Amino acid sequence: MERRYTTPLIDKLGVRPAARVAIAGVDDDEFRRLLAERTADVVELGSDEAPPPDTDVIFLAADDARALARLPALRASLVPNGAIWVVSRKGRAATLRDVDVIDAARAAGLIDNKVASFSTTHTALRLVIPRHLRPRPATSGRRATPDGSGPAVSPRRGVSAPLRRR
Repeated sequence: MERRYTTPLIDKLGVRPAARVAIAGVDDDEFRRLLAERTADVVELGSDEAPPPDTDVIFLAADDARALARLPALRASLVPNGAIWVVSRKGRAATLRDVDVIDAARAAGLIDNKVASFSTTHTALRLVIPRHLRPRPATSGRRATPDGSGPAVSPRRGVSAPLRRR
């Protein structure tokens, strides 16, 4: 018996409302419809075009190793906790092996951490910047609310504590 998953594709791919998204060669009408319902900040990329800075999610169509050569340039435009989804054919029609994508990702300073069925004909592999390579925000151990008026929150325990002023 085949398993049926009910999570919508756009949720599986981690596209949040108002996310900045770049699409490089992914031509799927249903995906584009779902994406348009979720966010208006979508940029189509030409074959050698880089995404705008601080892009949250990038979708890259890849059917050969040449397409993967774009990964370093795409990574440079990604927010630290963003993702690049490499979309390729699956099954017998596949022209790119997942190990080829993983090798290219490592060479670009990325790691793979999720795979999703993109459509009946395509699969998607998520690539992210490893946590130890992401820039760390400057904090003093306790954070106040954005306006500075509320209680500080311990980043380790998530426990509220009064803000102490020295």
